[in-house]
Amino acid sequence: MKTEKTYASVFELKGRPKLSQAFPLALQHVVAMIVGCVTPAIVIAQVAGLSGNDRVIFVQSALVIAAISTLIQLFPLGGRIGSGLPVIMGVSFAYLPSMQAIAGQFDIATILGAQLIGGIAAIFVGIFIKKLRVLFPPLITGTVVFTIGLSLYPTAVRYMAGGDKSPTYGSWQNWLVAFLTLAVVIGLNHFAKGILKLASILIGMIVGYIVAGFFGMLDFSEVAGAGLFQIPQPLYFGMKFEITSIVTIVLLFIINSVQAIGDFSATTVGGLDREPTDKELSGGIVAYGVTNIFGSLFGGLPTATFSQNVGIVATTKVVNRMVLGFAAVIILLAGFVPKFSALLTTIPQCVLGGATISVFASIAMTGIKLVVKQPLTYRNTSIVGLSVALGMGITQCPEALGGFPGWVTTVFGKSPVVVTTIAAILLNVILPADKETK
Repeated sequence: MKTEKTYASVFELKGRPKLSQAFPLALQHVVAMIVGCVTPAIVIAQVAGLSGNDRVIFVQSALVIAAISTLIQLFPLGGRIGSGLPVIMGVSFAYLPSMQAIAGQFDIATILGAQLIGGIAAIFVGIFIKKLRVLFPPLITGTVVFTIGLSLYPTAVRYMAGGDKSPTYGSWQNWLVAFLTLAVVIGLNHFAKGILKLASILIGMIVGYIVAGFFGMLDFSEVAGAGLFQIPQPLYFGMKFEITSIVTIVLLFIINSVQAIGDFSATTVGGLDREPTDKELSGGIVAYGVTNIFGSLFGGLPTATFSQNVGIVATTKVVNRMVLGFAAVIILLAGFVPKFSALLTTIPQCVLGGATISVFASIAMTGIKLVVKQPLTYRNTSIVGLSVALGMGITQCPEALGGFPGWVTTVFGKSPVVVTTIAAILLNVILPADKETK
């Protein structure tokens, strides 16, 4: 007699659920992350002056590396490289301000070289996470994340206006499309439920994309010339090592390694009703470093846990690793199709700006949420206020460092993250702790 095959529940971490249940749940994760995953690649490609096939390959790499990073986190290599937790990895916006500065002054190869060293730094953080966490309490990581969000606002506004290099920069058509996109995103976020709310950014971009088509903003020439299948080539964009860029990116890797603890914790608390174990945290951060080293070799920009997908796990309680693994496979297949990547590169910059300004605002607010986890005493507000003031102030006036060697401007004057991080850590160590902080 044939016995009926038993399937795991989607609410169980391990086991294989029914395909009919897993597919729509996996698709939900893909919809929530795919736009956010490729947008940094599109922005950096624009800053670096990539065009045609190079830009398509760059976007392809973002999808492929995000998928591979996710699979390694879900199903650890050797039981040690990976968290084994239900998380989705994607290209992180946290690195965008610094990568823009590096791409503008140097090139993509310099970003990838710094990323490789950053990945090595992340592995050490994962190994010694217990000892390093003391330097990065929520007050410090929150201050840095808040600064990252603030520094991205000009990028979003420039994109809403059509992009710096666009001949129609600042035109009313660009602003109209941008605000329509933003209005749809805000409307769905606040008035819709279920998949409509989760896919608010994607739907907003689709609406903006259609409206942009009526204004003649779409160019499908790259789509027509793109192939149907292609695997990213190793070292296609090369790799260069430049010390100032390495310092900047390594600092970000250390901060994001520590911040990843928050996403891992949110996943386990929200989906599994427990805190993550030391082994899961260490394995997750080590995998974060390993996959970013691998990504740098194939042109994939730095990845990190995607908070929107953490939110889906915490909300739905669907923690089955096969569901998220299925989502990673869908993303991987999409990355192997150049025509799909080419289609993503046709999104007008005004549409990207209208959709991403809400994401950047969310990043800043995430930083504020982390900051207020500790009492806003005079000491703590001094640390946050001074660190942000120095970081943002020096970046707004890089010429103020004109009397110093060129490398000083590159490290401290191009992105506010470095100055803010160093200032916050030093102030936190130097200023005497008050009673509430103790």
